[in-house]
Amino acid sequence: MRKPMPKKLIVLLSLACACFVGCGPKTVEEKAGAGDAGPKTVEERAEAGDASAQAELGLMYASGDGVRPDDEEAVKWYRLAADQWNADGQTRLGWMYYAGHGVPEDHKEAVKWYRLAADQGHAAGESSLGMMYKNGWGVPQDEKKAAKWYRKAVDRYRRAADQGDADAQTSLGFMYYLGRGVPRDSEEAAKWYRLAAEQGDVGGQAQLGNVYRHNGVPEDDKEAAKWYRLAADQGDAGAQTSLGFMYHRGEGVPKNDDEAVKWYRLAADQGDADAQYSLGEMYKNGTGVPQDYVQAYAWHTLADLAPARYRIMWRASDQAALEKKMTPEQIARAQELARELDKKIYGAK
Repeated sequence: MRKPMPKKLIVLLSLACACFVGCGPKTVEEKAGAGDAGPKTVEERAEAGDASAQAELGLMYASGDGVRPDDEEAVKWYRLAADQWNADGQTRLGWMYYAGHGVPEDHKEAVKWYRLAADQGHAAGESSLGMMYKNGWGVPQDEKKAAKWYRKAVDRYRRAADQGDADAQTSLGFMYYLGRGVPRDSEEAAKWYRLAAEQGDVGGQAQLGNVYRHNGVPEDDKEAAKWYRLAADQGDAGAQTSLGFMYHRGEGVPKNDDEAVKWYRLAADQGDADAQYSLGEMYKNGTGVPQDYVQAYAWHTLADLAPARYRIMWRASDQAALEKKMTPEQIARAQELARELDKKIYGAK
């Protein structure tokens, strides 16, 4: 099953330029600082011209954190932040151009924004620029320049990581995981993820779960489930989906479809498209819940509204097969339920 791209993963991918896992369910309103003067929400502060809030709001739209994923809106807010020399905005805008999300793919434009961030000493910009040189994307391939920018990013992360900064520890782990500026080393990646995870960092916990599940240090599904649960208990949707999948398959934990449904639902209610699709499958097959084609159709429909890069495509043939089992009245109820869920989760009108 394809994994979603939660908020912190987008940040990590943008720094490595290859959305890390997020910090739990938050609405636009809840993201405001408790002691902030003036406008109280991220959206209000972004509208008022706050560059940091603009970069944050862009990330929310890119990752579907409290709002429906919308790449064009993400680009809009990243650009506003980037034009104010906000390095986060510049790096994230570069990522959108690199990946062709919300804008046509344009590696030269990506390099432009990465360089602006890197020149400000922004580690994610440095790492991303290094990868562009490494692969000759938007610039002539140049191993020396790639090594230079990777080294700058690694050194910056290491200094902060050695002082106990959990975000830097997770980022440094990701550099080892990808082999950017350092030899590729899953065990060293796990070391840094663990240091962050043991501080309660949700990104470190989820990434450590991924390492144990997929990349062998050694591979250990029980350890993966342990760390996914810690991240899931903090509200991380990606970890909740992974934990649901492990309960459904009986991997690392006893098979328990009731638990699988529980975790899928928690993630689905945050807008995780993979969880929405998986929850629909549970309803379709009567696994962990009573069989209910109306619920299955509604959750599948909701998952299908997400940008393609966030979801498993619900094929037209799947929809047609399910519709054959439903009455017109059931289909109408399912469509209405999908609209209600859409409004509940995303505030859609």
